[in-house]
Amino acid sequence: MSWDRETVAQRASGIPPATENELAALVADCRSKSESLCIAGGRTRLEANTIRAHHQLSTAALTGVIEYEPGELTIIARAGTPMTEIEALLSTQGQQLTFEPMDSRSLLGSSGSSTIGGVVATNASGPRRVIAGACRDHLLGVRFVDGAGRILKSGGRVMKNVTGLDLGKLLCGSYGTLGILTEVALKTLPVAPCQETIAFHEVNATVAVELFAKALATPFEVSGAAFHANTAWLRLEGLERQVSYRRDRVQALFGGRKTEILLEDKSRSLWRRLRDAEHFSGLDSPLWRILVKPSDAPMTVAALESLGGSASIDWGGGLIWYTGHAEGDRVRAALPAGHATLVRRGGLVASDMFQPASAPIASLSAALRRTFDPAGILNPGLMGT
Repeated sequence: MSWDRETVAQRASGIPPATENELAALVADCRSKSESLCIAGGRTRLEANTIRAHHQLSTAALTGVIEYEPGELTIIARAGTPMTEIEALLSTQGQQLTFEPMDSRSLLGSSGSSTIGGVVATNASGPRRVIAGACRDHLLGVRFVDGAGRILKSGGRVMKNVTGLDLGKLLCGSYGTLGILTEVALKTLPVAPCQETIAFHEVNATVAVELFAKALATPFEVSGAAFHANTAWLRLEGLERQVSYRRDRVQALFGGRKTEILLEDKSRSLWRRLRDAEHFSGLDSPLWRILVKPSDAPMTVAALESLGGSASIDWGGGLIWYTGHAEGDRVRAALPAGHATLVRRGGLVASDMFQPASAPIASLSAALRRTFDPAGILNPGLMGT
């Protein structure tokens, strides 16, 4: 793919590419010169990354909703489209991205704007993951530019057309190390008309996870299970009559345990704060995002808090947020199991963002990167060499 004078001028001036073809040309040229790229979208990047690249390449100009079919429950948008635009459009039809992607701006003190491409690239998934799955489970198709400057596509625009090798699942959560997303197609679903939350006060992490396990094993469709500051919460969503019935049944599971019911606005506000981990905003300490087996959550929280700091639980025990001033090696060594990602550096300079992978996983990951990015120019060093 050759460069024209306009594209060269864009690169020299730092103007982000406005089309997929321009982006592909930029990447191809950088590969030919062995010049690496740090991929940026809405500039809300996890602060902990340590990418050292020759150039920053923004997808901010690749914006706009290409197609939205409320009746088909699908939306297709360019990767740089702000999440605020996506959410505003979906709300006009009473729909949402059910995997509930977090807004990290408050947590990271960022003034940028989250993009739909960034959500997919990081597999951003909120509290509803316990019932609805992660971002990758709602991804129908993608278009992207790989490290050789090739334009590739995978999947379809509706679920029935998703066949063959699903490269979208690889791109989802790859943090731009396999390719630069240019377009994504996602499932949408209606917003539940009624929401309530059952709060259990004065409980510890062990009791909270026991509550979660019991509630999530029922047929009552608990859509959120989180714990922070000695309070556990269970969320219920649906039609008003359904929510009322489920609330009574869930409360009956726990006998005479005292509970508080948060209705509608209070419930929705609470889960927005939990989704965005806002209770850890405004702090200067490092912040870790730790994935564990739910049954391991209590011992993991105890091990982390023994280092100082505090922790909260989401995903019924599968996700732990931890903040404290311990060195990264101590944090990771304290984990009985699991995977710790450094989300906010907070003064830590010696820790990698991602936990080092085991030898087999590292070998597989490296092979994938060589396939899609032979010269290693996309976000070098972010997820391994």
